[in-house]
Amino acid sequence: MHSSASLLPAIDQPHLTDAQAPERLRVATYNIHKGVQGLGPLSRLEIGNLGLAVEQLDADIICLQEVRKANLKEQERFANWPEIPQAQFLAPEGYEAVYYTNAITRYGEHGNALLSRWPVLGSQQRDISDHRLEQRGILHARIDVSGHCVHVLVVHLGLIHISRLRQVALIREFIQDEIPADEAVVIAGDFNDWGDQTGLLLRETGFSEYAQRAFTYPSILPVVQLDRIFVRHLTPASVFVPRGRIWRRMSDHLPLVSDFTFSPNHHRIATV
Repeated sequence: MHSSASLLPAIDQPHLTDAQAPERLRVATYNIHKGVQGLGPLSRLEIGNLGLAVEQLDADIICLQEVRKANLKEQERFANWPEIPQAQFLAPEGYEAVYYTNAITRYGEHGNALLSRWPVLGSQQRDISDHRLEQRGILHARIDVSGHCVHVLVVHLGLIHISRLRQVALIREFIQDEIPADEAVVIAGDFNDWGDQTGLLLRETGFSEYAQRAFTYPSILPVVQLDRIFVRHLTPASVFVPRGRIWRRMSDHLPLVSDFTFSPNHHRIATV
């Protein structure tokens, strides 16, 4: 759907057989602020630029938060509002798009989305809302990465500290109940945590992230890393945050991009 030269490091992948996983798996997470930057009469539509930006990330898996499915008020205001839901609009050519609604509002709905270069085997949504003022959910997708199963959880945690702790506890329970212990897991999204308590809770259960912090918020002058990517049975290899004027203007967050390597004994999907 979009075409532009990439400004970010590319992954040079050799030819793969069905029994191999790629040498690197690139995951990105990005809160796109519903495709509109700013508030009130000074707000502007950025969804077209976001489409180009998402493609430039050159990620195998892209986890998005604050994604519009529809909004009648903004559709009437902006002449270039996409005719299809934002998740589908943002998906680069050849990617699968998965979307689930978290919040239903007066004029529409929005939630989390996942864009995948690799086939999506299945997906589901789990409600982790902690109170009625904030509707939150887990988007869970099983992805076939060259015959190897990777579970991806796209999350957007609450604004209240105690709510985030309870939501991470629900994420841990979900993983224990739904995902085999020997399969790779990625948890990515907007954690809304200015500290590290949610990270500590995940590390207690075997998750890790790249050691270097990468500030993503606010995009105009990032001073904190609200956006995080945690993994199990994958090894963090690098992390970076795209910067520059164009990235600052599209959302109040910057995207976070991280590369991971597979362990030699990574679980393979059973075939018949």
